[in-house]
This record gives sequence, structure tokens and C-alpha cells, in this order.
Amino acid sequence: MRAILLCLTVLFLASGVNAQTGTLKTTVPDSILEKKHSPTKATIMSACLPGLGQIYNHKYWKVPIIYAGFGVLTYLIVFNTNEYLNYQCAYIEKNNGTSNGNYKYLTDKYTADELLSGVEYYRRNLEISVLVSALWYALNIIDATVDAHLFTYNINKELSLRVGPAVINRYGTPEVSSGIRLCLDF
Repeated sequence: MRAILLCLTVLFLASGVNAQTGTLKTTVPDSILEKKHSPTKATIMSACLPGLGQIYNHKYWKVPIIYAGFGVLTYLIVFNTNEYLNYQCAYIEKNNGTSNGNYKYLTDKYTADELLSGVEYYRRNLEISVLVSALWYALNIIDATVDAHLFTYNINKELSLRVGPAVINRYGTPEVSSGIRLCLDF
């Protein structure tokens, strides 16, 4: 709850509204004001709720990709956590020699060394899944920030890139090589 209030406060302050009077900081009438696209606002929005910065940048198609990535990573974290705990409990049961039947399917199938190897395997996968989730979250924020910086970037219609084949003659030899030619027109 505190995190939500903090995010809303930061968004309110980043929007350019004076908190005491509730008015804009500039004295220019609203009809003349040009609304600026704020990279800071996009960054904060995306940090508070992944995908919100992309919505602010009008890149709606990125939101399902972001949440699909988080869905897959959440599934991997849950799966690896469950398997890690199963193998760990089975390893403890195997070493103690007491079997209450909860992990009998693992203790009957594997030796203690194989169970320990399974514990290490799923622990490593769990750690990697958490790390990739953190990177995916950071990538979401970076994407919103960069996209907000490029929001007002105007590309001239005469700007073009032509890609085509090229024949390269080597000087002093009769050998000919092939390549790719890139021609940038502006």
C-alpha cells in the first residue's frame, strides 16, 4: 500500500502540477501549452506497474509481450521452487531413513546422491529464473524510458536505406568477392 502511495505521489510531482495550489507551474494559458512527453514519467509508471510506461508511450502492442514474459517466468519460478522442495524433502527422508510416504516416488527411484544432484539442479534453475525475471523487469523500464525519449523524434520521409548485392574487385588480383551494399539516402 505504501508503494502505491509513493508511486502516485511521484507521478503527481512528475506531472508538473504544484502540490500546494493544484495549478501548473507555468503561467501560459492551457490553450497554448504544448504537452510534453516525459521520459521520467514513463520510467516511473513502468517501474510502478510493468507495461504502464508502454501505454503512456502509445505502444500498446508491447504490453501483452511484457505480461507473457512475466507469466512464463512466474511459471518457471513456481515449478522450480516446487521441484526443489520435493527433492530436498526426499533427500532428507532418504538420509534419515524415515519415510512417511510423501516422497516415496522419489526415494524409491533415486539414490541419496541423485536426490542431492536434483536439489542442486532445481536450486540453480530457480536462481536463474529469479535473475531473468529481474532482468525482464529492468528491460521493461529501459524500454519505456528509451521509447519516451524517442517519442517526438521525427524521421524525414526522404530518409531511406537501400540494401543490395555488391561485387567487390580486389586490387591487383583477378579475384572477385560478393558482399552486401548499404546505401543511406537523406
